[in-house]
Amino acid sequence: MANPIVHWEITSSDGKPLHDFYGQMFDWNIDTNNEYDYGMVDTKVAGGVNGGISGSPSGNLVTIYVEVEDLQAALDKAESLGGKTIMPPMDIPGAVSMAQFADPAGNVIGLVKSGSMVVG
Repeated sequence: MANPIVHWEITSSDGKPLHDFYGQMFDWNIDTNNEYDYGMVDTKVAGGVNGGISGSPSGNLVTIYVEVEDLQAALDKAESLGGKTIMPPMDIPGAVSMAQFADPAGNVIGLVKSGSMVVG
């Protein structure tokens, strides 16, 4: 199975200024009408990869999310190659099943379980 990039996110300690900045910078639609105030980004480009912009206690991060069949198997493989699990598999109800690992250089990569991503 191919493992495409299916989502990205940009976070900061305060997401609101980033919603405004990226919305104006690239003319993206950013919808924060959800209980998490998570900015769902519609890049308005056919075939483009949409993403999210939010506040996070982790601070400034840019993360890509790769689709995989089995979250735990992917984390195990990352660890066998020198990576480290950052977030074990978790379900966000109505949204996605996801996990995160850090590569050997410390870059955080997100994983999304195949078929779990709610596209809206």
